[in-house]
Amino acid sequence: MSYQLTIEPTGDELEVEEDQNILDACLRAGIWMPHACCHGLCGTCKVEVIDGDVEIGDASNFALMDMERDEGKVLACCATLQSDAVIEADIDEDPDARVIPVRDFEAEVVRLEDLTHDVKGVWLQLDGEGIDFQAGQYINLSVPGVEVPRAFSLANKPSKGNLIELHIRLVPDGEATPVIHNQLKVGDKLNVAGPYGRFFVRKSRTDPMIFIAGGTGLSSPKSMILDLLEEGCSAPITLLHGVRAKKDLYDDELFSDLAQQHANFSYVPVLSQMEDGDDWSGETGFVHEAAQRIFDNSFSGSTAYLCGPPVMIEASIRALMQGRLFENDIFTESFLTKDEESRKRSPVFKRL
Repeated sequence: MSYQLTIEPTGDELEVEEDQNILDACLRAGIWMPHACCHGLCGTCKVEVIDGDVEIGDASNFALMDMERDEGKVLACCATLQSDAVIEADIDEDPDARVIPVRDFEAEVVRLEDLTHDVKGVWLQLDGEGIDFQAGQYINLSVPGVEVPRAFSLANKPSKGNLIELHIRLVPDGEATPVIHNQLKVGDKLNVAGPYGRFFVRKSRTDPMIFIAGGTGLSSPKSMILDLLEEGCSAPITLLHGVRAKKDLYDDELFSDLAQQHANFSYVPVLSQMEDGDDWSGETGFVHEAAQRIFDNSFSGSTAYLCGPPVMIEASIRALMQGRLFENDIFTESFLTKDEESRKRSPVFKRL
C-alpha cells in the first residue's frame, strides 16, 4: 500500500510506501531534502505536516521537542505516512547540486587493506555500471548482523563509481566496525544504498579551496580533490589532514606525489600528539592551528570544506571565522553517532 505525498512550496508529488520514511521516499525520487544523521537525532530534516495522518516515529526528544510535535513538526527520516499527506519543507536550491536518486546496489568485497593500526580500507565492486555521485557524498552500508546500516563517505573519485573505496576506523565497543575489521573477507557480498549528503565541491566557484580533514574525515576530501585534479582544476587547493601520531597518518605518499605533480595543490599533514620515536619535522598541534599559521590567520576570499569529528569541525569554524571567512564560504560534514537511548517512540498525530 502507498500514499501520495505533496511537498510545498515546490509542489512536488510522489508515492510513499506504507512503511517507508518520508526522507527515503524523497531521496529515491530524486527530490533533495535537508538531512544529516538519518537517525532522528539532529533535527536537520524537520518538516511541517499541513494535512494528513503521520506517524512521528523514533525521533529524539532533543531533535523534535514536544512543542514542535504539537505544532505539526516531524523528522522526515523517522516519519511515515498513514494517509495521503501534504508537508512543507525548507528546500534551498543549490546551483552546484546534481539531482541523483538514491539507489540500492549489491557489492562484493574485492580488497581489504590496513591503512593504519585502526583504519581499514575497504574496496567494493558494485553491480551494474556502479554508483553515480558527487565527490564528497556518502553511502549507507548494510553490515551483517547489524540492524541499522552505517554511513561511510566515498573516498574514490566519481569516475570510478563501479569500484568504491571506504575508510573505516575501528570503534572497539561499536556494533558495526568490529565486524568489518575482524570478520569481513574478500568475496563477501554486502548491500549498499546511495548516494546521500550535500557535502560536495561548489564547482561554480573559482576561489582558492581549503580542505581540513580529521582522521578518517580524509575520505571525502580525497574524493573531492582527486575529482578536481582529474578535471584539470587550476584554482589553488590546500589539504590539511590532522591526526594524533605518525602511526595514524595514511595516504601520505599519494598526496605528497599529487603535490609534486600539480603546482596548484598543497598537502599539509599535522600531528597533534607525537609519540616517542616519531621522526617528524612537519606541522604539529591541532589542524585548525596549523591552518592559521599557514594562512597567517587570513582566509578571506577562499572556500573551505571541513570533514571530521564535531570537535574538529567546531574549532576549525571558529578559526576560519576569526580569519574573516564566514558561513556562506564554509561547508562541513560532521561525523554523527546513533544513540538509541536518546530516542523515544511517539504516537500517530493528525494534522487537518
